Amino acid sequence: MTTLLIKNAQLLVTMDDRRREIPGGGLFIRDGFIEQVAETRLLPSTADEVVDLSGHVLLPGLINTHHHFYQTLTRAVPAAQNANLFNWLTTLYPIWARMTPEDIRISTQTALAELALSGCTTASDHLYLFPNGSKLDDEIEAASAVGIRLHASRGSMSLGQSQGGLPPDSVVDTEENILADSERLIQKYHDPKAGAMVQIVLAPCSPFSVTGDLMKHSAELARKYGVHLHTHLAETQDEEEFTIQKFGYKPVEYMQSLDWVGNDVWFAHSVHVSKKEIEVYAREGCGVAHCPSSNMRLASGIAPLREFMQAGVKVGLGVDGSASNDGSHLLAEVRQAMLLARLRSGLEGASLSSTGGEILTARQALELGTRGGAAVLGRTDIGSLETGKCADFVAFDMNQLDFAGALHDPLAALVFCQSVKVNWNFVHGKAVVKQGHLLGLDLPKHIEKHNLAAKRLLEG
Repeated sequence: MTTLLIKNAQLLVTMDDRRREIPGGGLFIRDGFIEQVAETRLLPSTADEVVDLSGHVLLPGLINTHHHFYQTLTRAVPAAQNANLFNWLTTLYPIWARMTPEDIRISTQTALAELALSGCTTASDHLYLFPNGSKLDDEIEAASAVGIRLHASRGSMSLGQSQGGLPPDSVVDTEENILADSERLIQKYHDPKAGAMVQIVLAPCSPFSVTGDLMKHSAELARKYGVHLHTHLAETQDEEEFTIQKFGYKPVEYMQSLDWVGNDVWFAHSVHVSKKEIEVYAREGCGVAHCPSSNMRLASGIAPLREFMQAGVKVGLGVDGSASNDGSHLLAEVRQAMLLARLRSGLEGASLSSTGGEILTARQALELGTRGGAAVLGRTDIGSLETGKCADFVAFDMNQLDFAGALHDPLAALVFCQSVKVNWNFVHGKAVVKQGHLLGLDLPKHIEKHNLAAKRLLEG
C-alpha cells in the first residue's frame, strides 16, 4: 500500500456538498483514494511521497464529457473554416475516411496530452467512424500512455447518403457489425468499479447518421450491461428540420420515441431545445455536454445553460472535436462557458449586478467542469475532493504573470484570467503532469509524428 501527502496548498477547493474552500489545505491519499481532506496541520506529517503545493490552488480534476480525439488531425482545414455543421461535416468526412489505426492512436495521445495539461483527469471521447481497420481498441490502448481516465464511446454511423443520411456510404457500417463490436468492447474493457480507468459507452452518432433501429438496439444492449448512452442532439436548426422531415419528430421527441431518455443517457450540445424539452431532460434524468466553443465556431447558437441549471438538468462541459474547437483546453472551456452564459444573459436584458442567479459565476462554471461532469458520466467516485473518492486533482501555480494582481480571489482568477496550463495533475494518486511537464509522452517527438500524419491525411 502506498501513501501520498499533498500539503500547504494556498487554497484547496473541495467541490464537496458544502463547497468547502480550505486555505493551507492538503490531502492524505492511500492507494489512489482520498483518506483525509483538511488543513495541512491536521493531516499526517509523513507519507511515502510528499508534495508541497505552497502558492498553488488545488482543485478536483476537470472532467470532459464530449470530444472527438481523432479530429486533432484536421484542425483549421481551410475548406472547413467557415462552414456550419452540415457543410463542415460533408467537407471533412472524405478526409476522415483515410484514417488508419495508427492515426487513431496518434490523435488520441495528442488530445489527451492537451487535456491533461489543461487540468483534465477524466475524458469521454466519441469515436464514430472506423476506416481502414480502425477500432476503438486503438484509442483505448493509446490512452494508457497518458494516464487519465477514459470513457471510450463506441460510436457508429449506419445511415449513409444512399438511405437519406448525411455521411457518405464509405464511412457507415451495418447494424449487425456495430452491435456485435459494441458487445465485444463492453465485455473486454468496461470496468464498473469505483476508480475505473476505462468505461465503455454506446454512442450512435446522431439522428442524421444512424437508423432508428440501431438507436433502439443500442439502448437495449447498453441496459443489458449497465453502460451509458450518448449521442449528439439538437445541435443545429438543420438537424431539427432533418428529423421532422425524416422521422416526423423534433429531436427530443424522436429520442423519447426510441426509449433514449433516462439517467443513463447524455446528449452533446442541446442548443435548440424548448422549455418543455428541458423539462423532459430534468424529469427523465438526461444529462447534457455543453460545448460552448464548438457551438460558437460552427455558428450553431447558444445553449440555454441557465435554463438547464434552473430546471435541475445535469450539465457538464465538453471541448468537443478538435476540428470544431481546434483545441482541447478544458480550463479554457470553463472560462468560455462562463463568458458565453453572461453574453446570453446580457442579450436577454439581465444586469451584471444581479443577485438573482441570472449571471453565471466563476465557481458555478468550475462546478460544471467538476461535479457536473461526474454527474453526467454517472460517476460517484470523482468530481470532488472527499474521503473515499479518487485522488484526481490538479494544481495551478498562482505566482505567474497571468494571475498578477488577481490573488484576492485565486479561485475566481483561474476562470476570469487567461487560461493557463496546469502545473500538477494527479490521477488516482499518480502524477500525470509534474511541475508543468507531461510525464507519459515525449512531446516534441509526438508532435512531429502527429504533424506528419495530419499532412498525409490532407494531401490524400
